[in-house]
This record gives sequence, structure tokens and C-alpha cells, in this order.
Amino acid sequence: MTTVIRKDAERFLRELKAHYGDAWRMPRSNYLSKPDFVVVDPKSGKKTKVSFVSLDDGEVVGVVYDDLG
Repeated sequence: MTTVIRKDAERFLRELKAHYGDAWRMPRSNYLSKPDFVVVDPKSGKKTKVSFVSLDDGEVVGVVYDDLG
């Protein structure tokens, strides 16, 4: 189930990149068809889809994101 977070989208991504190290902008990724998070910037209305990418063993290896506009 997708979680909606109302926060500055750019700051949210900066924090994710600092924590996980690997964050990729992949506009047509299958991982984003059902994202883990949709970050909505309350000031601009900008939305960003965010999904965690993991290996078969369940270890998180990175984050995939794309802007909705």
C-alpha cells in the first residue's frame, strides 16, 4: 500500500540519498508502478514516487524515484 508523505520532496530525496547512498531516477521503472511512497510538497504541489529496490534475499540495495510533475 502506498504511503503519502507531505514534505518538501527535494529534502526528502536528499535525506534518502544520504541514508541509502544509492538513489536512481528511473521514470519508467516497474518498481514505480506501485510505489512505496508518494511525497507531496505542500507548497508547490510537486509529487514524487519513491520505491525501495531489494534483492531476492530481502536486503535493501537502493531507492528508485521519479517526479509526477
